[in-house]
Amino acid sequence: MRHNQLGKGGPFVSELGLGTMTFGAETDEAEAHRQLDAFAAAGGTFVDTADVYADGESESIVGRWLASRKPDNIMLATKARFRPPGGSSGASRRGIVKALDGSLRRLGVDAIDVFYVHGWDPDAALPDTLATLDAVVAAGKVHNIGWSNTTGWQLQRILDTTRHADLVQPVVFQPQYNLLDRVVEWELLPLCLEQGLAVCPWSPLGGGWLTGKYRPDSQPTGATRLGEDPARGVEAYHKRNKERVWRIIDAVRSVADQSGSWMGEVALRWLLTRPGVSSALVGARTVEQLQQSLTATELTLTADQLDRLTTVSAPGVPDYPYGMLERACGMTIWQELGTAAADGR
Repeated sequence: MRHNQLGKGGPFVSELGLGTMTFGAETDEAEAHRQLDAFAAAGGTFVDTADVYADGESESIVGRWLASRKPDNIMLATKARFRPPGGSSGASRRGIVKALDGSLRRLGVDAIDVFYVHGWDPDAALPDTLATLDAVVAAGKVHNIGWSNTTGWQLQRILDTTRHADLVQPVVFQPQYNLLDRVVEWELLPLCLEQGLAVCPWSPLGGGWLTGKYRPDSQPTGATRLGEDPARGVEAYHKRNKERVWRIIDAVRSVADQSGSWMGEVALRWLLTRPGVSSALVGARTVEQLQQSLTATELTLTADQLDRLTTVSAPGVPDYPYGMLERACGMTIWQELGTAAADGR
């Protein structure tokens, strides 16, 4: 498995990271440990969890695996912000410190390799949040900082504030990004390229949609994410049961058939070719599902296949300001992304 650096001066991590949101919820500990074993055996080194996953149990499961296997090459990422009331919710100074101490205890480690703020907190003073992150890095409890789930202006404000105050800079941004949802390409992805942040997408398979498991004429049932809760989150069935989504899925299926691969491999390989993407987080309920995703590291798609996927999944251009600028400047946002990547920005 290839390894890429996170941003400017961050660690080198595997191009696929293991997302552990299912651990302790949809995946029991024995199966979770089998997943971790399979991931490490495939050359995976980047394990991503959060204090809110299964109310901390995901971190505990990962911690017990680390204690039993004692690997020396695993890069750990966890997050703070969304613990329930009574826990360590929020990105305040108190919230960050309590969340980090809890994560270190559950994971059984002295330091976190990448510590994310899981989302923007309008109730926390941003300078206090950033100063706290700087302090935990200085104390040796965290090696690198990341952010997730912000708008473009919020991420720019974070970067500006850290620079003006000479605080530790984030090295990575973690957004939702996949063939079905490319909104990050309007502002967030160009910003990350311009500022030298790595991009590590979550939901690279669109919550299972890009594996071809769902159909336009029947609501999901059974032991799948949407079978158990069709209204679940950003991948809710009623939100994505649309003509554009099925066109994209049909194109993924066609490319998979043409290349003799699994649809999920195709979707992952497309994402890993996008400018700025250093590592994509794959999650699974079972080790068999995970092993399917891991084969994406061996797949090669032709330029024509990648172009077909990019074209069919294009989200359309809002007329202002993007459409107006495209007409005036003669360059699309996707050309701009390619130019930024080629320039090393």
